[in-house]
Amino acid sequence: MTVYVGKDKLDMAAAAAKMAGDRIRAAIEARGEARIIVATGASQFEFLEALVKEPGIDWTKVTGFHLDEYVGIPVTHKASFCGYMRERFVAKTPQPLKVFNEVNGEAPDADAEIDRLEKLLRVAPIDVACVGIGENGHLAFNDPPCDIDTNRAYKVVPLDDKCRMQQVGEGWFATKDDVPTHAFSMSMKQILWAKCIVCTCPDSRKAEAVKGALEGPVTTMLPSSFLQLHPDCGMFLDPPSAALLKNA
Repeated sequence: MTVYVGKDKLDMAAAAAKMAGDRIRAAIEARGEARIIVATGASQFEFLEALVKEPGIDWTKVTGFHLDEYVGIPVTHKASFCGYMRERFVAKTPQPLKVFNEVNGEAPDADAEIDRLEKLLRVAPIDVACVGIGENGHLAFNDPPCDIDTNRAYKVVPLDDKCRMQQVGEGWFATKDDVPTHAFSMSMKQILWAKCIVCTCPDSRKAEAVKGALEGPVTTMLPSSFLQLHPDCGMFLDPPSAALLKNA
């Protein structure tokens, strides 16, 4: 794992976007296309803004997927990750993406929605997974203890209290009771199967999780710790999120 501590959020985001951009450009050059996973949340604002400005990417050759979506939430809700992706990524690339595969949080049949997404993912490997870490150490909505064994691409998972309070703290919902109790989440294995993982994680509220992810044991009680096992993972931090690291 490569760890980069930027001088601030913007520096961190630019470095993360450069790594992701390099992998996207390389995939397009090698195979004529790139397949990427993109995360949402407050931690990804600066990263996505930098990624869409990366030079030399033919976005018409990029297929995108997103990590997760709340069960039962309409795309018009301010917390909808589909809405977030449309506004902050899909609408901002200089050229239209080849396709962006959304998770339908209002799908009437969750199993059928997972089957649909899994078929799309299995067409070819993912070149780059752009992710973040939650305050409880989750990846996507894989809260601790995470399921590291399933081979399914997505699952419907319960959201723990700390995860739900993070959504309140970031301003997406007014109270914990307003936060859905379940979400569609890309599975741990599916994330870790990506050829490259770019993890962008700013802010002091993530410092404890970052310390565990980078310096603690690999454990299902801290899902992001499994990033230690990935052969091509970049961890991008700002000074507040890196504050508890021994070697930052």
